[in-house]
Amino acid sequence: MKNTHAKNLSFLILATLFISTSGVLGKYIALPAEVIILCRASFAAVLVYIFCRIQKIDLKIKFKKDYFSFAVNGFFLGAHWVTYFYALKLSNVALGMLSLYTFPVMAALLEPFFSKQKLNKVHVFLGVLVLIGVYILVPDFSIENDEVKGILLGILSALCYALRNLTTKKHVTNYNGSTIMLYQLIIVTILLIPVLFFSDISNFQSQLPLLLLVALLTTAIGHTMMIHSLKHFSVATASIISSVQPIFGIIIAYFFVHEIPSINTIIGGSLILLTVVIESIRSK
Repeated sequence: MKNTHAKNLSFLILATLFISTSGVLGKYIALPAEVIILCRASFAAVLVYIFCRIQKIDLKIKFKKDYFSFAVNGFFLGAHWVTYFYALKLSNVALGMLSLYTFPVMAALLEPFFSKQKLNKVHVFLGVLVLIGVYILVPDFSIENDEVKGILLGILSALCYALRNLTTKKHVTNYNGSTIMLYQLIIVTILLIPVLFFSDISNFQSQLPLLLLVALLTTAIGHTMMIHSLKHFSVATASIISSVQPIFGIIIAYFFVHEIPSINTIIGGSLILLTVVIESIRSK
């Protein structure tokens, strides 16, 4: 039992590491955010489809009501990605990723409305810790400030991500994680196809290797692994543990694009990381 928990926890943290590559890639792919997400979703959908075919995973939707539910999941995922990539472009990798990590608080506080679980006082306490961490991150609060706009968009992205995870959780008992991810990617692709008619995609070819990387590593592998993890953890627990993502993101940004976090970012990030450690131990 102990080994199983350690294995599931390692799987979740590895998923988080793959997803955290989105920070650097989202910041430095020189295309509009919605075009990046369209490419990310469509390329990843092809990769996940090929994987499902090789593994002979059942892709049938079993219940009529799930068509609408998958569409809602896909909408929240697309909204989360677009707002997050705008947050990265307006601020920096550290601020964009750390503001997104208010989502575990939102997931913990909203989960009782989506399941029979009662509101957990520990989750409220951890949520407050994360909020204090985010407060420390915020520079001089002015809506004119691009960094503040980035943080606010990061928080909106967090709400969409929490809602996507909460509405996805109910499907993990009936469907394989790859099947769920595939349908969400198809919905995101359909919703974003119109952006091709009014966006500048002149440098698409030069950005193709990075787009393929974000589709494969961050999306097809990372997000599918994250959905698989929901079989073993509540959304609140999985969300809080995956709050280690900004720390991975900041380390990756430091090594690859020499982005050095400020002292406020380090203090705020440390508070967020502390919640991860507490919840990882407590989730046993």
